[in-house]
Amino acid sequence: TIGLHPVHTTKSYHDVKELGEGGKEFTSRGEVFDMSAYESLGKNPRVIAVGECGLDYYRSEENTKSVQKDAFIKQIELANRLGKPLMLHIRNAYEDALEIIKAHAKVRGDVHFFAGDWEIAKKFLDIRFTLSFTGVITFTHDYDEVVKNTPLDMILSETDAPYVTPVPYRGKRNEPAYVIEVVRAIARIKGEDFEKVREQLVTNASRVFNLGHLLPSSR
Repeated sequence: TIGLHPVHTTKSYHDVKELGEGGKEFTSRGEVFDMSAYESLGKNPRVIAVGECGLDYYRSEENTKSVQKDAFIKQIELANRLGKPLMLHIRNAYEDALEIIKAHAKVRGDVHFFAGDWEIAKKFLDIRFTLSFTGVITFTHDYDEVVKNTPLDMILSETDAPYVTPVPYRGKRNEPAYVIEVVRAIARIKGEDFEKVREQLVTNASRVFNLGHLLPSSR
């Protein structure tokens, strides 16, 4: 996926883990979204989505919100041009994001690391955006209602590695392979067979990101 994360639209410092080690230190430099550069990247057939893009009001200054919104709208317009789905990053800003999506998006997409309640979830489902869940659902019941009520064909799974490591690996660095624990949790919460859930989530990812040529039917 290609995109400008909302926290990187302004100069900022958000997380000590972003700094890295050995000369690889990183803080946001306040990138200005370059439509032509991203459009050129997006024409590569290996690019399956635009994002993470969206709004992040966590720790953000009020005067940065307009910058985030502008970059978000431009990335939606890019997705429209490319005919590729959106991978959304939204934190403490669901209502504002929904307003922008409804006004500008001609494509669908996925709400990465969904952390809203069922009322918010319904609004995304109504516009046919899938909801993606992480290892958080393995150690809290805060999102059980959303997982239970969301149709299985509208769910995706992820890890958000290296963060939010699922049970039974809490305390360790998260890894993509641990996504199986998220799938197990979805199956448990919904009272469904694990294999049925696994197969449906693969099908969902293939549909949302047009991965049919990459995911053999036998998997």
